[in-house]
Amino acid sequence: MRKKIIAGNWKMNKTPAEAVQLAESLKGSVNSGKADVIFCVPAIDIIPVAKALEGTNIAVGGQNMYFEDSGAFTGEISAKMLLDAGAKYVIIGHSERRQFFAETDETVNKKVLKAIESGIIPIICVGESLTQREQGITVDLVRLQTKIALKDVSAADAANVVIAYEPIWAIGTGKTATSEQAQEVCKAIRDVVGEIYDKNVSEKIRVQYGGSVNAANAAELFAMPDIDGGLVGGASLKAEFEKIVNY
Repeated sequence: MRKKIIAGNWKMNKTPAEAVQLAESLKGSVNSGKADVIFCVPAIDIIPVAKALEGTNIAVGGQNMYFEDSGAFTGEISAKMLLDAGAKYVIIGHSERRQFFAETDETVNKKVLKAIESGIIPIICVGESLTQREQGITVDLVRLQTKIALKDVSAADAANVVIAYEPIWAIGTGKTATSEQAQEVCKAIRDVVGEIYDKNVSEKIRVQYGGSVNAANAAELFAMPDIDGGLVGGASLKAEFEKIVNY
């Protein structure tokens, strides 16, 4: 039985002081241990939030990283830096990174490999635009993104990564894929993982849904057989996150 995993993506919100305040306000209500809970916070917030969460089961994650250990890459953050700061997870390939910062399937793969090599768990984002969904290529696109992201990843390592299906048209729009639509794509992700590796890996890997997840739709979405939790955006910054985790 796969353990549910709920990650809050705080995006570019909260100063260090504000982040600690939010973490303190949420940690008591989401620290049940029934699901893995992660706060993916801005890089500048990782150290203080990790300190605020000491003694809880809540992990801290980064929102991006580079695929080199060090060097002349101004403004970038390495996996080793994330780990030393207290992060255990990192979001890779979020649609906003792809859209605004020229992230590609190939750079996603490089980052995934470096994260795994460094001992940090990647949360790999895949998903389609509204135009791509209307063209009927959602499953083909997501299968391709998943295959490229996992290129050269061993079966043992693949079983421990997290894949987040995030339909771009549902991120921050208030629109949500129906539970059936989300299940269809999450199953397609699990199926392609089984094709790349085997059934054992596909049954172990955890697949999240992300796209306007809230307290009203979480229970129905997470009840789907191939949805193992959520990557939660705006609602992770509110008390509502408690209801999502404890759905």
